[in-house]
Amino acid sequence: MTAQNAAEPRYAELVQEAATCLKAHAGPIVILAHIDPDGDALGSCLGLQRALRSLGKDAQTYMQVPRYLTFLPQEGEVLPQLETWPENALAAVLDVDNTDTARVAGADITAFEGPVVNIDHHGTNRREATVSVVDPSQAAAAMMVKDVVDALGAAWSADIATPLLLGTSTDTGSFRFSNTTPQVLRTAADLVERGAALPWINDQMARNPPRYYSLLREVLDQMAFSPDGLVVSSHVDEAALKRTGSAWEDVESYVNTIRNADGTELAVMYKDYGERVKVSLRSRGLVSAQNIAVVLGGGGHVAAAGASVAAPYAETVARFEAAADAELRRVGLR
Repeated sequence: MTAQNAAEPRYAELVQEAATCLKAHAGPIVILAHIDPDGDALGSCLGLQRALRSLGKDAQTYMQVPRYLTFLPQEGEVLPQLETWPENALAAVLDVDNTDTARVAGADITAFEGPVVNIDHHGTNRREATVSVVDPSQAAAAMMVKDVVDALGAAWSADIATPLLLGTSTDTGSFRFSNTTPQVLRTAADLVERGAALPWINDQMARNPPRYYSLLREVLDQMAFSPDGLVVSSHVDEAALKRTGSAWEDVESYVNTIRNADGTELAVMYKDYGERVKVSLRSRGLVSAQNIAVVLGGGGHVAAAGASVAAPYAETVARFEAAADAELRRVGLR
């Protein structure tokens, strides 16, 4: 079932336009997503790649897959580095609000001069691709890729449906977030009917290495609450990683853990690299994490957003607190 709404009245037409462009392209198709990919980014890429390959297309995803998602791709399906752009290539950029923010080790997307198909659900998307399929009302890019796969006419299989269900589950907090709409549940049901392995996804996503729990102690030790209890935060730095034998990619899920603190409206996790800090935000829905992230130079969604701030930790915290205070006041919580 293809979603269409007042905000994106041409959505169905754009889905068909993207499918036509992809199907008609005779050369290689390079598939990219955003930096620090999550389940929606990887799931969208794999779902589209497998559908295109089933149609005989030369499609290849390039991505640095985080440890916790390595269960999903089969050997050779995702390559870490794009050395050079293939001749006569088309770029399919998924779950990225602006195509110039797609990141892959090697070739630079900003230097690419070929056609670009951008499938995305961020409200800040500039719609600068050759074909921009953008719908901020969609909970996950994977849901939109599902519509494109339908339009491609590819035969559905469990291998195509499973990564798209993972993407849908990821961006809805395993169907717990407020963006779990009837359309989300219908999409999930469709994917399960087409073979998506939901129990397998849930089992794989719930597995953590021992170092996860060592680092979790560090995260909990650093938890702090604003005086009014509306904001919960924690942070991780290089020293914490060394103490626990962890890596930066291990930090990604903890913002969802601290988000569960009762009485809070906003959770923030700081990844302190030294002179740069990655800020991950989660909202319960009353405040816009996206508004705060945009002030910090990033983007995202109302419920989940982030930014990379080129400043030391203390300065980043001060900038976040000012932006968060303004947003909390805007919605009448302060």
